[in-house]
Amino acid sequence: MKRLLWIGSSHEDLKDFPDLIRGAMGHALYRAQTGKKHEHAKVLGGMGSAKVLEVRENDRSGTYRVIYTIEMDDFVFVLHAFQKKSKSGITTPKQEIDLLKNRIKEARILYKRLKEETK
Repeated sequence: MKRLLWIGSSHEDLKDFPDLIRGAMGHALYRAQTGKKHEHAKVLGGMGSAKVLEVRENDRSGTYRVIYTIEMDDFVFVLHAFQKKSKSGITTPKQEIDLLKNRIKEARILYKRLKEETK
């Protein structure tokens, strides 16, 4: 099973989700850890990789998203967890995309460090 690692505030942010949403997201991440894709997981456009995925779940309080990458062997890096509040349709807001790009850089640095430690 792949190791799950949290980047930035993603873990704390996920903890703030409603219980049912948090449970569904946890199941989606577990599936990613086992090499499977959850039925609600979709490739996140604009990230330059088919290995950056987004899971969306809704309840009456809104739409929640968890974004993760399976780009690096043996790991699932959770990059971001947030409630979508933008009124601009389903498009992920630019500030969220910018944050994701920075967190992918952080994940790659951490991945290199972890690989070095296991040599």
